[in-house]
Amino acid sequence: MAAVDLDVRYVAHLARIELTDAEVLEFDSQLGGILSYIGKLKELNVDSVEPMAHAVPRVNVTRSDEVQSSLTNEEALLNAPAKSNGLFSVPKIVE
Repeated sequence: MAAVDLDVRYVAHLARIELTDAEVLEFDSQLGGILSYIGKLKELNVDSVEPMAHAVPRVNVTRSDEVQSSLTNEEALLNAPAKSNGLFSVPKIVE
């Protein structure tokens, strides 16, 4: 039994997934390929590469924060199923 095979069975056990022997062999092959590729990546010299969070620059597109008029209390409560003293009335959920 290969080390990768043990990893596949162990991860399947942790995930509470039952795998057939054929599935273990399939995932063993896939995981072996992934680990082989990671080994190739480790050979690269990345000393001059700056660490980054994303492959491309990201910018948040947000509207400017401007003061705007809001609903009046009456407008907010207009469709409320239950209200009391100018507030929304909701069922008690904590005993």
